[in-house]
Amino acid sequence: MRFPPIEPHAHGLLPVGEGNEIYWETSGNPAGKPALHLHGGPGGGMSSGYRRDFDPEKYLIIGLDQRGCGRSRPLVSADPITLANNTTQHLIADIEALRTHLGLDRWLVFGASWGTTLALAYAQAHPGRVTEIALMATTLTNPEAVEWITETVGRLFPVEWDAFRSAAAAAPGRRLVDAYHDLLGDPDEQVRTHAIESWMAWERAHITMGTKYPPRQRDSRECEIFVRLVVHYWRHGAFLPPTALREGISTLHGIPAVLVQGKLDVSGPAAVAWELHKAWPGSRFILIEDEGHGGPRMTEALCAAIDEFADGRH
Repeated sequence: MRFPPIEPHAHGLLPVGEGNEIYWETSGNPAGKPALHLHGGPGGGMSSGYRRDFDPEKYLIIGLDQRGCGRSRPLVSADPITLANNTTQHLIADIEALRTHLGLDRWLVFGASWGTTLALAYAQAHPGRVTEIALMATTLTNPEAVEWITETVGRLFPVEWDAFRSAAAAAPGRRLVDAYHDLLGDPDEQVRTHAIESWMAWERAHITMGTKYPPRQRDSRECEIFVRLVVHYWRHGAFLPPTALREGISTLHGIPAVLVQGKLDVSGPAAVAWELHKAWPGSRFILIEDEGHGGPRMTEALCAAIDEFADGRH
């Protein structure tokens, strides 16, 4: 069960280098167990609903907008050249800078969708700073995952994928993610706008299967930010070696973890989370039969697991 809506009791912009300022906020109990929320996307930004996943009496709830999106500055829509300083390694450093800024020693790390990739990358880089890990709708954002979500899964959505492919006008054998990257750099605004709209249409086609939540509404600027960052990270395989996150699971042995997954998730197939779980002593795998890339039963299972972590029940 989710908790009632709450407002932040502190927030700010944290300078993290290269002209970037990261928006952060805290809510819940200032003396509670620290817990960090990592949003999806990349470039999805925070919505206030994440605070409801944590018991505000037990947790100090921490959120941030990742580089280039949300309330962080500058936005990639205003200055796309800032993408040169927007990589997974930069985001990991930003997270550590925030932990230090808040004076925290360790924290629970939660991520959903793209946030699971970032959570795993951060935890593997700094396992001593992580008390527990909670993942929902796990993806590794490696070349295999990018090929699946932009190419292979099109067999389940032939009409939508054909429109997605046609808009890319990609040469035979060329990855669609690379073709869309070029379209986003086109000097013609109409070409860029069409590319963004086509990408978002494909996103809605696959992400909503089995979610039972209405699609998140974004204005044109938010859509541009989202697409620019997704394409940027996907075409670079999250700036990680293809097998890095799988091979790095050994660094997380002994850290309690829960992986909540929807069986109907075609955006992040359940096998990814299952394989991580099998290689991860101390992890728990929860499969929700009738949901996809998110849903009320998945959220309920996640909230219950996070509450157990607060009480020391692993």
